[in-house]
Amino acid sequence: MRNVTIKNNLEVTIREAGHEDAQNMINFYNVVGGESDFLSFGAGEFKRDIQDYKEYITATSSEPNSIMLLAAIHSEIIAIATINSSQKERTKHVGTLGIVISQKYTGMGLGKILMNELLEWARQNGITKKISLVTNENNKVAIELYKKLGFEVEGLLKQDNFVNGAYCNTIMMGLLLP
Repeated sequence: MRNVTIKNNLEVTIREAGHEDAQNMINFYNVVGGESDFLSFGAGEFKRDIQDYKEYITATSSEPNSIMLLAAIHSEIIAIATINSSQKERTKHVGTLGIVISQKYTGMGLGKILMNELLEWARQNGITKKISLVTNENNKVAIELYKKLGFEVEGLLKQDNFVNGAYCNTIMMGLLLP
């Protein structure tokens, strides 16, 4: 666990998720799903059974190449950042990165802090050699951050999402770790 300060002098605690966070995480995802057109789900669409999600969090935390981080202010989750990796020998070196930030806290430097936290963790875990992610082609701010951190575009999934009555493309990006 560590504390960081973002814009407006807000102190944020970053820590690993535990099974006791399951319900708050589900609630968070269901709210932020309605705040952004850049997620793969909308408001109220993150349907997970609480017990199953607790088990998922516990299983993920036991994997040496996967991590779930929570960013919170006064115990309220404001962001979730993850790297999920396969445990299969052929693909366990690749982690899939995802970051979701509450709209109220976007543009305050938290995304970059969480990206750097995840990338540093990945460099240190002794397994991860590549980070992959996908994002909506219209998510220009995030794409610029990814590029600044060394991610490269690896592909395009055409009409992969249907948002607000229109089909959108998804960009696949990757970063090879030293």
